[in-house]
Amino acid sequence: MPKAAYHIFRPEQRLSAVVFASPHSGHDYPEDFLNRTVLDCREIRSSEDAFVDVLFDSAPEAGAPLLAAGAPRCFVDFNRAADELDPALIEGVSRFGRNPRVASGLGVIPRVVANGRPIYRGKLPLAEAQRRISRYWMPYHDALKGLLRETHELFGQAVLIDCHSMPHEAMDAVSRSFIRRPEVVLGDRFGAAASPHIVDRVEAAFVAQGFTVVRNSPFAGAYVAQAYGRPARNQHVIQVEIDRSLYMDERTVTPRPDFDQFHALMRRVIRDLVQIGAERQPLAAE
Repeated sequence: MPKAAYHIFRPEQRLSAVVFASPHSGHDYPEDFLNRTVLDCREIRSSEDAFVDVLFDSAPEAGAPLLAAGAPRCFVDFNRAADELDPALIEGVSRFGRNPRVASGLGVIPRVVANGRPIYRGKLPLAEAQRRISRYWMPYHDALKGLLRETHELFGQAVLIDCHSMPHEAMDAVSRSFIRRPEVVLGDRFGAAASPHIVDRVEAAFVAQGFTVVRNSPFAGAYVAQAYGRPARNQHVIQVEIDRSLYMDERTVTPRPDFDQFHALMRRVIRDLVQIGAERQPLAAE
């Protein structure tokens, strides 16, 4: 089993209502899991948001906490609901309605990695799925809820930047609609997860550093944005997807030679993002 569900990196002093989280960058692959999968070590990492936790690691020095997954996405997916169990993978699970994520093999216990490659031969016992949810999914979400609650109490609002990466090919189908190929996709569930002025500020932080940014296409935000985005309560969630090819070799899952320069660029983005929540907001009337 992975050693930890998550890690929290806190600033010496909280300066902002912004919270950063990286639910798919976990890379603690347990030996028994690697022995069970039919994929090799490189293939199993293809759906991991590799190095995203590193790209956002300057958040604490800027005055905001960073919650980073420890358990890997292909082991348990923190950006899915706990009941999104795949009957094609988990023994004894009835069909989960018309859920496209589960149907495609990307439930809370994934059946496949990138490009639909199966992770296992055969099915997993229901008890194994429940154990992963209890030991990893629930503690991660307890930690996230705690950070957002604490932040709201301190600042009167909370702004969650849910940090992800996307394969370069993810934009192939939509890139022809834009003059420049999009490099960052912001997902706010078409306004349901965050107020427009917050999303405008997030977009401006990336644009200021030269990124081409689009919203909600092809990624509008998944479970975290849906579950925690409550703009009417001053709790906002913006899912950020960054093109992996900008900082890593997707084939080998290794950093590009200019990774340090990109890391420095992200440091400047993070500094601007933290400013979004730097002022305390008035509490809403009960």
